[in-house]
Amino acid sequence: MTSVLRFHGPVLPDGETRDLYVVDGRVTFEPQAGAQTVAQGWLVPGLVDAHNHLGLEDGGAVDEQQTLDQALADRDTGALLLRDCGSPADTRWVQERDDLPRLIRAGRHLARTRRYIRGYAHEVEPADLPSYAAQEARRGDGWVKLVGDWISREDGDLMPSFPVEAFAAAIEAAHAEGAKVTAHCFGHDVLQGLLDAGIDCLEHGTGLDLDQVEQMAARGVALVPTVLQTDKFPGFADAGREKFPTYAATMTDLHARRREVLMAAHEAGVPLYVGSDGGGTGRHGYLWEEVRAMHEMGIGAHEVLAAASWDARRWLGFDGLVEGAEADFVVLDRDPREDLTVLAEPHCVVLRGQVVTARG
Repeated sequence: MTSVLRFHGPVLPDGETRDLYVVDGRVTFEPQAGAQTVAQGWLVPGLVDAHNHLGLEDGGAVDEQQTLDQALADRDTGALLLRDCGSPADTRWVQERDDLPRLIRAGRHLARTRRYIRGYAHEVEPADLPSYAAQEARRGDGWVKLVGDWISREDGDLMPSFPVEAFAAAIEAAHAEGAKVTAHCFGHDVLQGLLDAGIDCLEHGTGLDLDQVEQMAARGVALVPTVLQTDKFPGFADAGREKFPTYAATMTDLHARRREVLMAAHEAGVPLYVGSDGGGTGRHGYLWEEVRAMHEMGIGAHEVLAAASWDARRWLGFDGLVEGAEADFVVLDRDPREDLTVLAEPHCVVLRGQVVTARG
């Protein structure tokens, strides 16, 4: 006979104190006789890392053991749904394990030849970008990742990776395969062409202006701001200052206006989601730090929790803690709306109806 689990406490987002039961891996609020009480605390739908790079590190793809370590680090701090934003590793095996986070794969980054981090991307020329976009759409789980801009050593500054026409053709090709498209974008120059071509999401987005923010809000284009990643811009500027002074000035300016851009997007109603950039230059298991960083930039605690949990789950096609939903959630000792640091140490993590992490 399958055991029935009982959890008790305020259930977010509404905060109503309830008994939550897990039966056959799903949530029910109907009382269940003989249920085993597991934990009490604040019950939060499984966290979502909307910008993750499972299977990737600074040198490129990593082996399965390192990928497993990354996935467990994310899981054990409550990140139970990972949206991959590009990886050269074949991580489909992760999806076959019930003890690892749910993974939505984007395939491999698509970048311009010799215009991105070595070992990360398919590096292609403009004429080949649409066919590669279609290929990665078929290989992934509904997303394709473009590298929108990167430093051009010839120009000494951030420049779009491809012509506008190539981006537009790639987005059209991915959409024809039923996939959505997102793009790495630090600077301003690449953005208008991507938005006009119908892109679905932007990563980083530090170069956005007010008109573009309003265009995103009107079309429902999402933004994953990766605040901890963009906080590294002064270091990028310092590293390139001697050889590429214009690039250094650009990165310094983009860093200075990060908060202005983020708050303009928030106030305009652009859908915002939380992403750690884990495996890129970010760490796995630290999504809570990105949550805190976005809050410190000015996003309210309840709103940033939504962007890391129930709103992000809905965006990616998953339920929160509602009747019949798959039982993916965390139990916290304190109200995260009052103290976001509690996300660093969940009392209990439940994935696919199984307790995978518990303290005390």
